[in-house]
Amino acid sequence: MSQRITGLELAEAAIITTAPAQTRVDRNFGLPTGLYAVTVGAYLAFVGVMASAFMTGQLAVPLAIIAFSIIFGFGVTRSWATMKPGHPEKPLSWGQFGSRGIMTLTGHLTAKEASVQVLILPVLILVWGVTVAIIAALV
Repeated sequence: MSQRITGLELAEAAIITTAPAQTRVDRNFGLPTGLYAVTVGAYLAFVGVMASAFMTGQLAVPLAIIAFSIIFGFGVTRSWATMKPGHPEKPLSWGQFGSRGIMTLTGHLTAKEASVQVLILPVLILVWGVTVAIIAALV
């Protein structure tokens, strides 16, 4: 049940401090930056394949918006991962990633397994786009 607490009772129970709290936030996703670059590249390559295969005057603006959305979406994520306050954590280098792997909620993954998990969707989308473009060219 709830009960009413007066301001005086709350002030007596509260611990008030004037010093700002130091916050350490780990916004690092634990993967090398190169994996994100390959992901963005695969999505933009898909847009490029679609543009080269089906470009008409009516599709120029939608494809530009899609490309801008991909760049903006990953750019915001990068900005969020590197913003302050205090984030001394840096992304893993390729060497560290290769030797340590990464811990996920379902257990430890080697670098190869983690890379496959990260890149499977963008690569499949790119392969699908190339396949559609080939089929359209043959028809």
